[in-house]
Parts: sequence; C-alpha cells; structure tokens
Amino acid sequence: MKRLASLLLCLCIPLAWAGGDALPKIDIGKGGQCVEDTQWMRKNHMHVLKHQRDEVVHKGIREEKHSLKNCIECHASTKDHSVTARADSFCVACHSYEAVKIDCFECHSDKRKNAWLQRNAK
Repeated sequence: MKRLASLLLCLCIPLAWAGGDALPKIDIGKGGQCVEDTQWMRKNHMHVLKHQRDEVVHKGIREEKHSLKNCIECHASTKDHSVTARADSFCVACHSYEAVKIDCFECHSDKRKNAWLQRNAK
C-alpha cells in the first residue's frame, strides 16, 4: 500500500509542477535596452527602487538611471500608457504571478508623463 501511494505521489508531483512553469504574459511597452541586465532587474528592481527612494527623500539626490519615472516611460503599455491598467501590464503581470502587492502607485502615477499631462490638462 505504501509503495502504491509513493508511486502515485511520484506521478502526480511532476504533473503539478508542469502547470506551474508558465511565465506571465507581459506587455513590455516600448521595451528595448534596459538600464540593467533583464535577469538582474527581475531580481533586484525592488532594492534599486527603495535605494532610489531613500536617496531622493532623505538626501534630495535624484538619479535618472534607476528612477521609477524612467521605468514607467519605457514600460508603460503603448495601448493605455499605464504599467498597471490591465492584467498583462508590465508591473501587474509579474507582481500577480509572484503574489506581491504593488504599493508604488498609491502615491506615484502609473502612466507615462505625456499621457498623464493629456488626461489632466482638461
């Protein structure tokens, strides 16, 4: 009986893993050459943004290379100019996949500057 249970378990685990390997579909916006290597950014972007936040808020130092504004300008969708508007939007797709809450946009705009200006010019 134990062998049968072990055999069933060995057969079921790979099937469960097979469905979990699918990466999210992401609208990368304009995309192109990122300021850092893609794999590095996937692993470290949150640390870079926290460091950037601390430099700006506490020291008044604004560095353009790793700014949230530049991320949005490059990665906002060409359809709606946002990184959070849809399930496949740049930020939402990965954060949903990883089950991580995004709180950046409680304060910051999720739209490209030109789109934000057009929307608020009325």
